[in-house]
Amino acid sequence: MARSITIGNGNLLVGLDGRGQVRDLYFPFVGEANHVSGASGNFVHRIGVFIDGAISWFDDPSWSFDFEAATETMTGSFVATNQQLSLIIRAQDAVHNEKDIFVRHFVIENTGPVERMVKIFFAQQFRIGESRRGDTAFYDPRVRALIHYKGHYTFLVNATIEGKQFSDYNIGLFGIEGREGTYFDAVDGVLERNPIEHGSVDSIIGVAQVLPACGQCRVSYWVACGSSVAAVHELDAHVLREEPTRLMASTEAYWQAWVGKDGRDLSPLPAAMQTLFRRSLMVMRVHTDNRGGIIASSDTDMLHHGRDTYSYVWPRDAALIAHAFDVTGYGDVAKRFYSFAARVLEPGGYLMHKYRSDGVLGSSWHPWMHGGEARLPIQEDETATTIVMLWHHYENERDLEYIESLYNSFIEPAAQFMCDFIEPTTGLPQPSYDLWEEKFGISTYTASSVYAALMACARFATILGKDNDARTYQAIAQRMQSAIASVLYDPELKMFVKHVTIDADGERVYDKTLDTSSFYGPLFFGVFDEDDAMIKAALKTIEEKLQVGSESKGFVRYEGDGYYRMHDAQSPNPWIVTTLWIAQYYLRRATKLTDLKRPLELLEWTVSHAAYSGMLAEQMHPNTRAHLSTAPLMWSHAEYVLTVNAYLEKYHSFKD
Repeated sequence: MARSITIGNGNLLVGLDGRGQVRDLYFPFVGEANHVSGASGNFVHRIGVFIDGAISWFDDPSWSFDFEAATETMTGSFVATNQQLSLIIRAQDAVHNEKDIFVRHFVIENTGPVERMVKIFFAQQFRIGESRRGDTAFYDPRVRALIHYKGHYTFLVNATIEGKQFSDYNIGLFGIEGREGTYFDAVDGVLERNPIEHGSVDSIIGVAQVLPACGQCRVSYWVACGSSVAAVHELDAHVLREEPTRLMASTEAYWQAWVGKDGRDLSPLPAAMQTLFRRSLMVMRVHTDNRGGIIASSDTDMLHHGRDTYSYVWPRDAALIAHAFDVTGYGDVAKRFYSFAARVLEPGGYLMHKYRSDGVLGSSWHPWMHGGEARLPIQEDETATTIVMLWHHYENERDLEYIESLYNSFIEPAAQFMCDFIEPTTGLPQPSYDLWEEKFGISTYTASSVYAALMACARFATILGKDNDARTYQAIAQRMQSAIASVLYDPELKMFVKHVTIDADGERVYDKTLDTSSFYGPLFFGVFDEDDAMIKAALKTIEEKLQVGSESKGFVRYEGDGYYRMHDAQSPNPWIVTTLWIAQYYLRRATKLTDLKRPLELLEWTVSHAAYSGMLAEQMHPNTRAHLSTAPLMWSHAEYVLTVNAYLEKYHSFKD
């Protein structure tokens, strides 16, 4: 189930599913350790209501949910309705912007004609550190709260109803010894109050109130996250002192100020497009760790259908997201990513496949051997894209001292690697894995990114007075530009090829699969401009061959793409990223106001495929438009922000 709400503060990230249940809780690094789902199973923090002698959990079909995403604040809200029980529950959720506290506030309304006792239960299934071993949970009478801890991770759970702290609780085992979960203890509305347990531990707390006919009560719930019991005690005291609703109000005010700081005029856009633009910025920030790592997605449902999640820092994705921050006035956020990239750069001058947000090397399926030979298991476009986006960062910020601090440790080693990592017979980069992480060869997209990166390195070298370096980088880049035109463009195909390899006899072997990235790479990285005959011909080929013809009119990645393709689909799945690439092409070519019609249509297409909570997925079913793979995907949100930014720049230039 895709995440309906993701909220966070750069240390703590919480993901809620479509029934208001906690599915993800990352702390203290965004995307690194998920203490709910994690690597060990698909766990959940449940909410249940005991009324009229029976328990009803939020995952029961009798509950319906209506989610709302605030347009200018990173808080979430939903309304849960159960007509059978004559109950309406209005919820608001936030992660405090300064302190690592997840806060929930509920208004429970009895819509029935008689007075009734209602009990609200909150059940926690922590898998601390993504391991089932060594957890402890206990009731702490000093603060009258539950505490789960292991090692440097500590979580305090507390709740109040009309200002009174909970008194019902239980702690037990789950997932071992035949124990399904302590939440089953709520079936009769009475909890056993076991004060401590260790191993694979879960817990439950309950609050109760008599509600008159058509009456209401207010419940607050929070999880304080820290490195020790003393630390979460202090956070708990802060919540009780400041009150949960005031913490929510201050968090809302912070996000309103944050998302409005750029002050750009969004009025040329339809209201829904404005909302998604603001939401995208905030969702990207929530997925950005305060120490610089930017993860691709926090949605861990991928884990339960495969071998791993998207909760890693892909340097390519992160660089493009950082670029989106830069063009919208959040250069301070982008700067932290470039410092992160410099810290994790390999001694050889290249970035690896992906990283955890704490800077540790992430999992990978790229082998160090290919065809019986030792090969670097990299996607070279990740190194190159990071350098290119760093140059754009400098153009925006003009922070020369910062660039100088990175030159010797990051820019120069990366430039030297790209200069050395050249296939001698073509002048193109040596083979590496493509941006889709599937094919090993010399891809058009990667070659284009390396060209742009070397040109960026030449500019960096020039402004720092390193003229010899600048001449070297520029000369190699220019030879590569010529090779992209002569080696990678196929005039009969009217398209740049997907990639080329060199066989044992020195012959070139071409993969002529039509790929949207093979059109976009040379355009985006400035190898050729939008009016070049090769680019215009490639665009026509893409529009004829790679646009979905059914309900969803977006663009697929490439011919025959099987990733998450459904058996009932008429074509591969359209992607947000590739569809917005086409919009960006039309924006580059626009010379008058009427030329903005086509890119606006593609932006409207994107908005129409967003979830009701403002989340963009990676891809959609071509017939049903249902979200597939992960959601939210930060790359999708970044391309949306970049496209809207380009649209507004063109629009205002024509109006002025």
